Amino acid sequence: MKKKRNTVQNPGLEKLFEYVYILAGSAVVAIAFNQFLLPNQVASGGVSGISTILNSLLGWEPAYVQWAFNIPLFIAGVIFLGGRYGIKTLVGTIFLPFVVFLTKGWEPWTLDPLLGSLFGGIGVGLGLGLAFRGKASTGGTDLAAQIIHKFTGLSLGTCVALIDGLIVLTATVVFDIERGLYALISLYVTSKTIDMVQIGIGRSKMAMVITAHQDEVREAILHKIDRGVTKLSAYGGYTDQERPVLMCVVDQTEFTRLKQIVQTIDPSAFVIVTDASEVLGEGFKRA
Repeated sequence: MKKKRNTVQNPGLEKLFEYVYILAGSAVVAIAFNQFLLPNQVASGGVSGISTILNSLLGWEPAYVQWAFNIPLFIAGVIFLGGRYGIKTLVGTIFLPFVVFLTKGWEPWTLDPLLGSLFGGIGVGLGLGLAFRGKASTGGTDLAAQIIHKFTGLSLGTCVALIDGLIVLTATVVFDIERGLYALISLYVTSKTIDMVQIGIGRSKMAMVITAHQDEVREAILHKIDRGVTKLSAYGGYTDQERPVLMCVVDQTEFTRLKQIVQTIDPSAFVIVTDASEVLGEGFKRA
């Protein structure tokens, strides 16, 4: 496998970076809300969606609405779900509406609802992804979903979908059906952006090779590509003879080289290839 230089873990520095992630993430979410979602009346779920609706109906300041929902939800989370919601989540819960309040006077960057939903979704997803990397969250309806999940037995994904769906449905009634559709677009873009931040842009490939020349293929992968190989025990379904499978994970840039090597050694080799969205360990990303 490819070697990486060992790095000394500094707990204090690691904790500092976690707070940087949660503060930066909260700020990005707040700016995306003020610049893209609120001016275009895109209520894409969450407490921010509720504040968008109440701002349109009653003229209430979104930052105050978010504080009014986030802080009680955080307290409820601590009471019903235990102490795993620590100081970092509280920081995000308070800091996000604070940045919303600070940036409320900025001119919107677009008044096109489609652009607002797309770039608002990207901004919210980027900010939430950063907050999650800081091992925290920005509170809000995620906590409500987990409380419902605990007491109803519904899956967490279902609880989140129910809450966000109700907010989007309310936005459709308050605004119009187009705004509801834009909100769904923003929700989808947010989820994909969170995945990108959490997993990364780069994708790896996992190859499983069944070949009669397993020793030659294994040596070539080890020494020509400089990747590790795992030998899995397997038997042919028709012959019932032992046919070990070589499993290897490579970067995208190394995949073509792997195919060429296997093809050269054994043109009749059977190769199965799948995407590996996240690979942790030596030679790849650290956990």
